[in-house]
Order: sequence, then C-alpha cells, then structure tokens
Amino acid sequence: MNLPAEPDHALAASLFAQLSAHSHDGVGITRDSYGEGENAAHALLAAAAVSCGLEVRRDSVCNLYMTLPGRDRDAPAVMTGSHLDSVPRGGNFDGAAGVLAGLAIVAGWRRAGVVPACDVTVMAIRAEESAWFPVSYVGSKGAFGLLDATALGARRADTGRTLADHLRQAGGEPESVAAGVPALHAADIDCFVELHIEQGPVLDESGDVLGVVTGICGSQRYRHATIRGQYAHSGATPRSHRRDAVVAAASLITALQRGWLALEAAGHELTVTVGQCMTDAAQADFSKVAGRVSFSIDIRSRNRATLDAMDAAVQAARAEVAQACGVEIDLGPVTASAPASMDAALQDMLTEAAAHAGVATRSMPSGAGHDAALFAAQGVPAAMLFVRNANGSHNPDESMRLDDFAQATRVLAAVLGKRAGVPAAACATPFIVSTKPCQSV
Repeated sequence: MNLPAEPDHALAASLFAQLSAHSHDGVGITRDSYGEGENAAHALLAAAAVSCGLEVRRDSVCNLYMTLPGRDRDAPAVMTGSHLDSVPRGGNFDGAAGVLAGLAIVAGWRRAGVVPACDVTVMAIRAEESAWFPVSYVGSKGAFGLLDATALGARRADTGRTLADHLRQAGGEPESVAAGVPALHAADIDCFVELHIEQGPVLDESGDVLGVVTGICGSQRYRHATIRGQYAHSGATPRSHRRDAVVAAASLITALQRGWLALEAAGHELTVTVGQCMTDAAQADFSKVAGRVSFSIDIRSRNRATLDAMDAAVQAARAEVAQACGVEIDLGPVTASAPASMDAALQDMLTEAAAHAGVATRSMPSGAGHDAALFAAQGVPAAMLFVRNANGSHNPDESMRLDDFAQATRVLAAVLGKRAGVPAAACATPFIVSTKPCQSV
C-alpha cells in the first residue's frame, strides 16, 4: 500500500502552535465545550480549511465539516476527525491531533491536485469531553439526530447554563437538535477513522509508535452520588452512636474494589474509579463527625455484561454499607455509553499500512470513550489509530512527538486514500507537497 501525496505537516505544526497559544490558561489547555475555547478552535480550523481550498459547512449542533470533493459527490464519503474541546487544564493534543491529521492529509492532496473518487471529509466534533456537560458524545449524537431533547437542559458544570443556551450562543439550532434532525446518515458514510493520542502509558513504555484499536469501552457512571449520615461532635460522640458519612464512603469504596478484583479474577476486563470524593466544605470540620459525602463512580468495560455485573456489585455494596453504617446512600442518576468493536477490515488496513511504512504497532483496546464508538453504533465501519504519548492525557503534560504524529498521519493517509479511491498515479511516489503551511489565520 503506497502513500498518496505527503500530508501538509507544516500546516499541522502551525495549527498546533496556534491552538496552544489561543487556549493556554496559565497552567494547561482549556477549550471549554460550547464556550470561548472550543468556539475559537473551530473558527481557527474553519479559516484554515477555507484557505486550503476545502468546502466548509456546519450542522445544527455546530460540528464542523471540512471536505475535499470527490469525483462522485453522491458516493458514500470517507470520513476522519475527532474533537477539539478539552477538559479543564488539559493538554493540547487530546482530540486536536485527530482533526489536524485529517486536515493535513486533505490539504496535501488538494495542493497536489489529487481528486478522490468520493468526498473525503474531516469532522471537528463538538463537546466530546463530558467534563463540561453530563452527556456523552454530544456532537456525534447530535450529528446523527440522536441527542435526546432532555439533554439540552443539562447544565454546564462551571456556568450553570443549559446546553441549549450554550449551543444557541455558539450559532447552533437547539430546536433542530430537539427534533432529531440528522446531518449524517450511516448509508452516506463509507467509513470513519479517528486518529488520537494514546491516553495511557502502554505504547510509550513498549516502544511501539502506533496502536490499532480493537474496541472502545462503554461506561456506567454515577456522577452525583451522595452519602447522608449525621453531623456530630468528634469528641463527645461514641462510635456506637455515629452515622459517619466518611466511614461509609471508605467502606463503600473498599467494597467496590473487592467487587472489581472478583470480576477480574473471573476473567472480566474493566476499570472502576471514584474520581471525586469530598465532604461539604461549608459544614464539615476537623472536630465534627461528617454528615455528608459527595462522590462519583465511573465503571468502564468493552463488554456490556461486565458493566451490568459491576453495577450489580455497586447496588449490593450500597445496601450493605447503608445498613451497616446507618446512613442513606443516593447514587443519583446514571449515565451510560455503549461499548463498540472496531471494524476488522479497517484494523487490517491500518496494520498493513504501518508495516509498509516500517512503523511499529500493536493491537490494543481503548479504555476511554471516543466518537468513533458512536459511528460504529450506527453501523458505520469505524477504526481508531493511537499515537504514543508520554505522560497520559487530560493533564497539561501531554507530550506527543511531532515525528510520531507525522508517521501516524502518513499511515492514516494511506488507509483513507485506499478507501477513497485516490488515483494510483498519485500514490506512485511519496513526496512532500510543500514545507510551507497554508496561509496562517
């Protein structure tokens, strides 16, 4: 499998630098979903795409589509892309790498005069990070007309304003979203391939440059759980009379760890995380027995049965601890996302392209959720390509090497080119189209 015209790596490097400059918050990168940071990133990428001669459009949920037109405009499109939003004080590469890789590829093809057989579209997807709104896959669900109307009432964690308010301010159309009007149809999409940094240490520690993703974990989440006990004097209240919310929280977390270990011993693959656990800062005190603890539970697995089994363990632990500690445990509403398997043929194509380029790869699951899972759930052949990245993700220290990114982009270009019927003549000899990026914006 030969590579088409060289991706415009200089354009990608320039845009990475501009994204960082526009969204650095003094500690890390903050591109808030449907806020100033994400909006600015989308405007930057749209302007860059226009300057490269690509078609640009947006849908009612404000997803951005940057398209290199093909010879047959009615044929199913080849799609790639990812998200541009970040968690608060995150890193510059999570999500953005996938959008910039796609843009570098189609910009390189456009400059070389390559006309694919079908449209090739790079999608910058909105609001993938659920740190801002308690809703999974806002942008990709909205694109397929699948975003539940009640989700528009979800409030952003920092502003308290609704998703509908933020969407409308960003130029979207909440009414169309609520009506389930789709911008994408599975039958019109040949495939969706998402490049993303690896968010853990596996590739960096193994020395492999790329990971070909086999499946994406689903989740079962209790974001706003509460334990209610009784505040009491720390010195005057004996143990037999205490309803200590902190002790109950510790007991519950220990029980969840036991449940996790038991399922692993039985052959299940999952993770269980209590990412938040706090007393009430306004009422708790070092000289009080705690009467309230707020916490969260995040369960992830590639197997729905495993998620259900761990959820059953959560419910059993809640009942046991509540009785033993004399407290009330309210897990609050549950949110969930479905696991997804990646397309076997696309996995083989990515592996073959990497081998042809002499790049070390490994097959691996994704513990984190990604928009590719939503595409797969709609019946679109979907795949993911991980790029090694030091220091994990969702922190300011993300450290993807740009030469690794360039190799990953070439591999992605080979697969997209093959799926899009890029003319054989354009694939005969790899070459650098230009060392100068498209006009800076």
